[in-house]
Amino acid sequence: MLKVRRSRAWTRWFGWYSRRQFRRHFNSLRVQMPPGLPEMSLDIPVIFYGNHAYWWDGFWSQLCTELYFRQNLYIIIEYPQLLKHRFFTRLGAFSIDRPNARSAIATLDYAAERLLSPSARQNALWIFPQGKIEHVDKRPIRFFRGTAGIADRVLKKRESIYLVSVVSRIEYLEEQRPELFLSFGSPEVLGRAQWQGLDALTASMQSATESHLDTVKQAVIERRLDGFDTLIRGSASVNRRVEAFRALLAGGGRAGT
Repeated sequence: MLKVRRSRAWTRWFGWYSRRQFRRHFNSLRVQMPPGLPEMSLDIPVIFYGNHAYWWDGFWSQLCTELYFRQNLYIIIEYPQLLKHRFFTRLGAFSIDRPNARSAIATLDYAAERLLSPSARQNALWIFPQGKIEHVDKRPIRFFRGTAGIADRVLKKRESIYLVSVVSRIEYLEEQRPELFLSFGSPEVLGRAQWQGLDALTASMQSATESHLDTVKQAVIERRLDGFDTLIRGSASVNRRVEAFRALLAGGGRAGT
């Protein structure tokens, strides 16, 4: 298992790099953040769980952590991918090797240890329980039980843990470049008394993610986007530059008449 080797310098660099990439490839990055989410109690660890539909998933976790939360970010990445991009361990990433049962269990133990480690900041784990990229509209969504296994391990030593659904959707609207929509759900506190087992929690998270994704999809279809704040605005695309150039020519023509 590849473990976290956090570096502040690498984290700062990646924040700059990710902003640059979002501006280059998207017309905008829009975030829907429910009131109160950034004010979660710092002494209760949190698991952000979401769908895995795009190569970009994970890129925005660091950016959102930097702008919205006071947290130690941890993120689980498949072993073959993290092996190729080890620098992500400098940002809080560690690996999981699902085909290797013993290694996978060690990863769940390690994740719980990170969430339980003493800190003045909130410990936060970002995880994509589908385990692989699947189409954003594929139903039903199927999660591995590892996320529930981590929560179970935490609850054996703590009274409660936060669970937060976070979903992403990329859509082409009126611009040449696509829009990236991120939506956070309200924090759900899971206590020991509410624990009903791995299967029950996994099913609950699957259902919450499907409902969350459907809500975001409908909002985009109906162009009800007032609840999304524009976090990053992309650089001007070709169509915008052409429109601006034509407007300039038109303005010059009128001035000369």
